[in-house]
Amino acid sequence: MRALANLGCAAAAAALAACSGLAERPSPPSAIELGASVGAFRGADESVFSAAAVPGDWWRLYQDPVLDMLVQAAIAANTDLKVAAANLARSRAALSLSQVAAEPVTALDLGLGFERLSAEEELKGTEPLPSVWLYGFNAAVSYQIDLYGQVARTIEAADADVTASQAAYDAVRVTVIAETTRAYLEACAMAREQAVASRLVELQARRVALAQRLVGGGRAIDLDTTRLSAHEDQIRASLPPLAARKQVALYRLATLVGRAPTGLPPEVEGCQQEPRLAEAFPVGDGSALLRRRPDVRQAENVLRAAHYRTGAAVADLYPKVAIGASIGSAGLMKDAFEAGTNKFSIGPLITWQFPNRRSAKARISAQEADERAAAARFDAVMLTALRETESALVVYAKDIDARVALNAAERKAQRAAADVERLFVAGRQGITAVLEAARTSTETAQAVAAADTRLAADQVALFLALGGGWQGSPGR
Repeated sequence: MRALANLGCAAAAAALAACSGLAERPSPPSAIELGASVGAFRGADESVFSAAAVPGDWWRLYQDPVLDMLVQAAIAANTDLKVAAANLARSRAALSLSQVAAEPVTALDLGLGFERLSAEEELKGTEPLPSVWLYGFNAAVSYQIDLYGQVARTIEAADADVTASQAAYDAVRVTVIAETTRAYLEACAMAREQAVASRLVELQARRVALAQRLVGGGRAIDLDTTRLSAHEDQIRASLPPLAARKQVALYRLATLVGRAPTGLPPEVEGCQQEPRLAEAFPVGDGSALLRRRPDVRQAENVLRAAHYRTGAAVADLYPKVAIGASIGSAGLMKDAFEAGTNKFSIGPLITWQFPNRRSAKARISAQEADERAAAARFDAVMLTALRETESALVVYAKDIDARVALNAAERKAQRAAADVERLFVAGRQGITAVLEAARTSTETAQAVAAADTRLAADQVALFLALGGGWQGSPGR
């Protein structure tokens, strides 16, 4: 037995010498390190952009108190945020649980009972043993020596999980703020487009009235009035879809702020013009983007957690050593705590799956595969963040260019329509020219209104891609 014990001690010592610090594996690079070479955005050289840092409360750039109120309501009441907060709390509880392994473990047992032991089980013959009061008391303490960093790696993995959950909460917060802003701007924009369409209906109605007067004076025919009236009806037909889109946006907004569809205050439903940015769009640069985007931080910490779990799995190849001590007393109640009933123990406990270590190696292979997958997802999230931002920049810039061109087209179409209308009154143009000019003027005016709506949506999409809005999240 002594030789076997010496062999076990020698094997353990050899493992300690060969593998000391094995679980101390280098950490994966952070998003900040990998993004250090990313400079200014390629699409940010337009005059509409600024290299200034993206503010955390970017929605305040619109200087709209109603929007500010809605965003705060969404942060306080949104159901998706509540789910994310619960997930974060669960991750923190898991971290606390993993930290217990780094602390001494204590146990206290106390028992008391009136018992009679089996005579045959105790090899005392067949005569029944007397029934007696028995007691038992035991207090123990143990501590695992973290020789290979398994406990430390497990705690680090749980801590990375907490950071990833916090980033997931931040990502939901960013999305909720952006969607709240998007819904509010869309509702306001639909009201503005309705107003534009109503003005166009009124303008066309005046043309119809003019044609009717000319018919009464014998200078036009009923067909002219009918064709102009049909165009008026066509413009009027655009009003119901706009009203529906506004109402749907309001319903979506109500859900985002945690209210019933009809629970929005009057100042929200009464918005007639979406707020506009009063300054150049702040976008910062690529390295700041990777530090700011919550989904990048989440992927980074998922990778870190996988990395630390691989280190913890590697430690399963080697012995686990714990130091324990216990004191206790057990026996008849009449002899309670006398010298003959007391007991104690102290010493190390070594556990080791040896020589069969296939299960440990299989767990290591599985964790290494998880780590490789997490690394690939991390790379994909970073590349996606850069792509989304560059795409949002170019879309916004080109939509502004389109808006400028549509402005020029609208002015020309309005001037042409007025000129043709004067010529028609003077009898120098027929109704076809008036109708075509009116149609062109109407279409360009509606296109300008739709372009303004598209620009408002572009702004929110760009702010969402830039990843601002999580600052001030709970737990920070």
